[in-house]
Amino acid sequence: MVTVSSTKPTASKEDSRRAGRVLRVGPLKPSLMDTLNSDYDALVLPDGEDRDDFLTAHGDSITAVVTSGRTGVDAPLMKRLPQLGAVVHFGVGYDTTDVAAADERGIAVSNTPDVLTDCVADLAVGLVIDTVRGLSSAERFVRAGRWPAEGNSPLTRQVTGKRVGIIGLGRIGSAIAERLNGFRCTISYHNRNEIDGSPYTYAASPQVLAGSVDVLIVAASGGSGTAHLVDRSVLEALGPQGYLINVARGSVVDEGALIELLAAGQLAGAGLDVFAHEPNVPDALLAMDNVVLLPHVGSGTVETRAAMEALTLENLDRFLADGTLVTPVTR
Repeated sequence: MVTVSSTKPTASKEDSRRAGRVLRVGPLKPSLMDTLNSDYDALVLPDGEDRDDFLTAHGDSITAVVTSGRTGVDAPLMKRLPQLGAVVHFGVGYDTTDVAAADERGIAVSNTPDVLTDCVADLAVGLVIDTVRGLSSAERFVRAGRWPAEGNSPLTRQVTGKRVGIIGLGRIGSAIAERLNGFRCTISYHNRNEIDGSPYTYAASPQVLAGSVDVLIVAASGGSGTAHLVDRSVLEALGPQGYLINVARGSVVDEGALIELLAAGQLAGAGLDVFAHEPNVPDALLAMDNVVLLPHVGSGTVETRAAMEALTLENLDRFLADGTLVTPVTR
């Protein structure tokens, strides 16, 4: 068990925090929303004009928030919830929550790591295969009736033996690398720090990594610290024969630069499960046949979402019981 930081309030205030109400912020998995309503009598933060009146009426009673990485809890909302003790995230991402503000207020934050690692890694490898082999493009070619009229679709590249770079060799990045070993890919990576004992080659910067690989996979955490980590210089280093795969957060990649380089033929293609302004996808990307676009479904399987839901509720129950969390975010 990992206890909440010593910066949290005194025991008596912790008790009062746990005794209050649960608030749902943003949409969640339907069964999780049903459970929060039926088993926890959770309130739901409204949108629009009703929000201010709602917070005036209920803000002082809220001790725990359940949200997702797509919605989160910002600093202004935290200020309206003076008894808030925990922000419980459904999902591994928490970059939409102001973690620094939570630290200052002694608010614990949790997420659901590990349970979605395999699912996201599977999807990343699927995106590599689809993007490099042009599977989605070829499928559209068949559906459009072009095969009988035009003959064979254009040749693509093979995946086996490719040089692959991974930005963010954490749980998910490592799982991606393990899968690509089966394709006899040469793996290198970039992290903030080199990993002792890693079997993969370390690159000192994203630019150095991109310049040495055929496929660049982004698996780094989101947030201000990684915003546009993959910028124009990184994409230019990847070059006209290179492919970008992003299963992390849209904010990690300079989406404008990506579009410009793809349109100019300065990148071979991209496989994207995440975007800068979800759920909105730029029209320019929609029109590109060498880009595979997915609606942020990295963890989108029945098995993984069920495990995420269970862990979310475990975190909430633990906090309400004793003020600790099963999987606290470590800062």
